[in-house]
Amino acid sequence: MQFPGKAIAHLLESEIKKAVAQLHRKKHSVKLSVILVGQSPEQMSYVKMKQITANKLGIGYKIIQVKTTPPFEQFARLIKKTAANPEVNGIVIQQPLPAQIRTESVYDFVPLSKEIEGHRHKTIYIPPIGQAVLTTLKWIYYPQKAKLSILFDSNKDQGFFKKIFHHKKIILIGRGITGGQPIGKTLSAYKINYLSLNSTADHPEEYIKDADIIISAVGKNVVLANQIKPGVILINVGLRYENNKLVGDYNEKEIKNICSFYTTTPGGVGPIDVLYLYKNLIEATKNQYSIK
Repeated sequence: MQFPGKAIAHLLESEIKKAVAQLHRKKHSVKLSVILVGQSPEQMSYVKMKQITANKLGIGYKIIQVKTTPPFEQFARLIKKTAANPEVNGIVIQQPLPAQIRTESVYDFVPLSKEIEGHRHKTIYIPPIGQAVLTTLKWIYYPQKAKLSILFDSNKDQGFFKKIFHHKKIILIGRGITGGQPIGKTLSAYKINYLSLNSTADHPEEYIKDADIIISAVGKNVVLANQIKPGVILINVGLRYENNKLVGDYNEKEIKNICSFYTTTPGGVGPIDVLYLYKNLIEATKNQYSIK
């Protein structure tokens, strides 16, 4: 069965709009700054998608584009200058960055209060893509609970996840900074056991065929129909272009009759991921204004 990503995103959008409206009534604006290095059409497409969502939600949005790769020190100064602006409530550094810029260390220049993607070690924010994956699983395994409140709640949902996934075999494929890493971090934070697979794994198909849940964040066709068992749940995070179309890590036509549930690309977890980024931004704004 196809996961209704667009419908879930619509529900989340309604909830987040209410939260933004409440802040506006208190005379507080909400603003996100996105720092982009380069002129890649794919990267521009991603930041524009975030902008479209921001406009729907009533959130201020600014793209700070650096067209050529700057020296690291110059880039760090740009991040610190952006973060120092009191009107900016959150900062996103669009990935991937050029190889000349040390990817991991750039987040050290974003204050914890504004690092809403959840990359830093002591972050107070759950990675948006992690929340999107858990929301997907919440809807699949406990639709009654999801209907009451689709928004992921770190306190209320923790016991539910621990109970549901205790005996499930979960495979996470990929370890990239925008996919596998933050998803793994989220699963670990909620004590959900999983096996991490990457390109160095020997005979990954042996693990894939026994999995109850497969979360793939690679950007290649790595989950094959002849390797998965009937009833498996497939959640795709990886993105790539094939014949000028955005596709995921499995062929949806080939797997759809084998899975119990699967997410589509586009329209699966992607829109939910972006909405949780803005949920984190709202939390950051409330913290900055000391609003409970």
